Amino acid sequence: MSGFSFTIDGVEITGAEGQTIMEAADAAGIYIPRLCDHEGLRHQGGCRVCTVKVGGRSVAACTQPAEPGLNVENETPHITKLRRDLVEMLFHEGNHLCPICEASGNCELQAMAYRLDMTDPTRFPYLEPSRAVDASHPDIALDTNRCISCGRCIRASQDVDGKGIFGYVGRGIHRQVAVNGENMAATDAEVTDFAMSAEVCPVGCIIRKREGFATPIGERDFDKGLIGHEIEGKKADD
Repeated sequence: MSGFSFTIDGVEITGAEGQTIMEAADAAGIYIPRLCDHEGLRHQGGCRVCTVKVGGRSVAACTQPAEPGLNVENETPHITKLRRDLVEMLFHEGNHLCPICEASGNCELQAMAYRLDMTDPTRFPYLEPSRAVDASHPDIALDTNRCISCGRCIRASQDVDGKGIFGYVGRGIHRQVAVNGENMAATDAEVTDFAMSAEVCPVGCIIRKREGFATPIGERDFDKGLIGHEIEGKKADD
């Protein structure tokens, strides 16, 4: 691959042909917030939390190709406010009761709120959806009250597992994730599927039974540092 340089917030980094802005930033130890993107899955650009400015235009860093000479704005007051607004609306669209959720401390939505200093999201009235919890499968439960429509389970099931268990139904505010059967028990989902792994669902929507609250407080993913600290740690290692 041929290399080239561009800047993120005035810092010159190296990109390679075929990389997105996010991929180049990750390699350089610069974290760009994201929720729908996950390593190993095709990019979607759906959550828009990774929005950056390029030449004054808003683009999704996970899908926008890196190019020579780009001037990317990642951390500005305007972009931070945009991201905070997006994350706040995700909280208000679902039922995210962090103190009683087994994903607390391992939840990317919760961790993103902390990173964006959004500890009291109360500007909008909560929609409080009422969606049935599907606990029909012997090893997996599905609680779409917590779903943020990131699509990661859909892409993981389709592209990695080759099963297509998950998909969207409905439109607009009524869109939600559903399964390709009457319930989870009627699908060919297995607890060993990549789509069912703890790393794919960023919240507590896909629940592996008999594993809840297994990690003690202090040892959970985001007890160790803010979301993105692993990427930013690359700077210190260079």
